[in-house]
Amino acid sequence: MESNSVAYGASLAGAGFDLIKFIKQPQTIIRVLSWVFSIVVFASITAEGYVNASTEVDVKCVFNGNDGVCRYGVGIGVIAFLACIGFLLADALLPSMSSAEERKYVVLADLGFSGAWTFLWFVCFCLTADQWTKTLDTSGIPTDGAHAVIAFSFFSLASWGALTYFALVRFRQGVGDVSRRYADPPTDVTSPYAPPTDITPPYAPPTYPSFQNTGPDVYQQPPFIPNPNPSDQNRYQPPVY
Repeated sequence: MESNSVAYGASLAGAGFDLIKFIKQPQTIIRVLSWVFSIVVFASITAEGYVNASTEVDVKCVFNGNDGVCRYGVGIGVIAFLACIGFLLADALLPSMSSAEERKYVVLADLGFSGAWTFLWFVCFCLTADQWTKTLDTSGIPTDGAHAVIAFSFFSLASWGALTYFALVRFRQGVGDVSRRYADPPTDVTSPYAPPTDITPPYAPPTYPSFQNTGPDVYQQPPFIPNPNPSDQNRYQPPVY
């Protein structure tokens, strides 16, 4: 992911609007194409989608005379036309939104609407193609207009499917960005801070002097001297008074 991306594929809030970058975005190009396709569909039906026979006054839809098909095509075409303009403005304003929650709502709205209109264009393509094959009398009917409605309904199906994909990618990217931003930072084991010095060192037992005799004994017992003349013990004479 680019470094200037914050949430949901948009740049930093307050970074300014870059028109060239905005125009080159894939979702911008495809949204403009979807806008053009919707114009072709509802304009073709409005201009050439209704005809009347020479013997009838009321006009009928060129798709097998089924007016519901023409109304359906005009309805989803006009809504898609307006939605493309709205989402183009939303994409332009998205970088200026500082709240990730607001960006999330915009992307979710784009995802939901694009997914719904992908399905509706699929129904329009199948419906117009089926009713055109059932149209037996094509005399006096501008076939180019009917073919344009069928072809550009298919093109709209593809373009809105691509918009759904880009919205889903942007939503997943935004959820990943937000979750990484609010995750707890890992513990830095290489912190430059020195350990505190006021911690008391662990207890050490006191030392006592050793009583082990490791040198010569200072005290020496005098040797036993026997009486050299034991006969002197018999010379005791009592004192004279």
